[in-house]
Amino acid sequence: MQYNSWLYLFPFLGGSIILYYLIPVKRRWIGLLFSSLLFYILAMKNLVAVVLFTTATIYLGARTIEEFNEQFKLKKKELDRAARKELKSKITKKNRYVIALLCVINFGILFITKYFNFFGENINALFHALHISAQIPFLDIFLPLGISFYTLSAISYITDVARGVCKAEKNYFRLLLFLIFFPIITEGPISRYGQLGEELKAEHHFDYKQFCFGAQLIVWGLFQKVLLSDRVNMYVRAIFANHEKYSGFPVIMAILLYTFQLYMDFAGCINIARGSAQLFGITLEENFKRPFFATSVNEFWRRWHITLGAWFKDYIFYPISLGTHFQKFSQNCRKHMNRYYAATIPGIFALFAVWFGNGIWHGAEWKYIIYGLYYYVIMVLGMLLEPAFVSFCSKLNIDRNASWYHTMQVVRTFILVNIGMLIFRSKDIKTAITMLGSVFQPWHGKSNFWQLAFNRGGLFKLDFLLIAFSVILLYFIGKKQENGHSIRELILAQPLPIRWAIYIIPIVLIIIAGAYGPGWGVADFIYAKF
Repeated sequence: MQYNSWLYLFPFLGGSIILYYLIPVKRRWIGLLFSSLLFYILAMKNLVAVVLFTTATIYLGARTIEEFNEQFKLKKKELDRAARKELKSKITKKNRYVIALLCVINFGILFITKYFNFFGENINALFHALHISAQIPFLDIFLPLGISFYTLSAISYITDVARGVCKAEKNYFRLLLFLIFFPIITEGPISRYGQLGEELKAEHHFDYKQFCFGAQLIVWGLFQKVLLSDRVNMYVRAIFANHEKYSGFPVIMAILLYTFQLYMDFAGCINIARGSAQLFGITLEENFKRPFFATSVNEFWRRWHITLGAWFKDYIFYPISLGTHFQKFSQNCRKHMNRYYAATIPGIFALFAVWFGNGIWHGAEWKYIIYGLYYYVIMVLGMLLEPAFVSFCSKLNIDRNASWYHTMQVVRTFILVNIGMLIFRSKDIKTAITMLGSVFQPWHGKSNFWQLAFNRGGLFKLDFLLIAFSVILLYFIGKKQENGHSIRELILAQPLPIRWAIYIIPIVLIIIAGAYGPGWGVADFIYAKF
């Protein structure tokens, strides 16, 4: 059931809202659990058993860890300092064993369902090159909905319990709701139990303002997905499917429009998800914060898929960089390097795990691994060259705070990001390199761009005008938000006729001009397959 379908928006979401507010406030979470289970069963049928098993493992694991921690709290008052330290060390080791076991189990399920065939193909290729007759079989396994998302949430929960960030949940079904809450199960955001778990426990009463905000987000998300992303998909799909026939401007347009499509698709889904949750009084974390205003690739990833980046930072980067062996390496760096590089070099090694993990999380293909490492290399080069660049700007008296310099940084970052998105969209790395090279070749193929758009892209001039208008609109909305304004508060502050016009116009545009129906070939949500 797609979030942009009438089935989701009216019978399912509408029915869930009615059920939720009819249930006594202290039991409303049960209504959400029922709706979430129904959503998952309709999508996955028997595969709901996988997420039920995952929930059982982390439920038992978290309770075990909390029991260890409680034992330490009870005994530490009776012990001297040395004995407390020894007991603490033993409890920490026990907790780590439990976490390691749960990681093996749950990442093992993820590996088998998502990555087994990828690694099997590569090992078989190696065997063939070495003239080894053994072969790893191909497994015909269906990928459970949201497994890449809820597995990360599950691991963050068990780790946070061990760290004392949150308490272990005593109710199995509340924990299950945290993992399969229907607005987030398809594409996130990747939630933490300390935030979403508490939201789901809270007693939410109907709030007209919050309900309006939720409806606004849903309409805006539908506008992004149905009116823009799926419309752009027509042109992008046509060029990427026949990339060898085109070069120059049409390819540039395909790359730029795919970046636009991906953003509208992913951000649109997240807005529908956040809006759906807000109808129940539940606030989900932001996953995007105007990424195309970023002045560096590093900043771009702090604004794009925020919850994924935060997960890798908290559960991969920090555990590696704060490890005993890594701290010794950092100390050696401080002895032999200046202050900047002594602080930078160790982080570069920890970042490799983050970006390799980020790449392979997106998919079981080499192009996704290269996609992650592409951003890693750019970030590393930026970090290593920063002192030289500061010195260069100083010698030339370049004001790095000037508006023109800021604009140049934004444009540079945008170009680098589009190259990354080209890798992400292309069939394979060879295709990405070929298309990137064709950008610099003279235009050949159809007689002109508009004929290409009509005959191959399936779009009309009016479609491109709509896309151009939307880009301008998004820019000014983003600019307002960058300056600290809340667009939703501004809308609510308008007189009633203007406010309702702002609501109704996008809805009418979605109904009349939305990219759905015969001939459009509506695209699924892109990130849903991850």
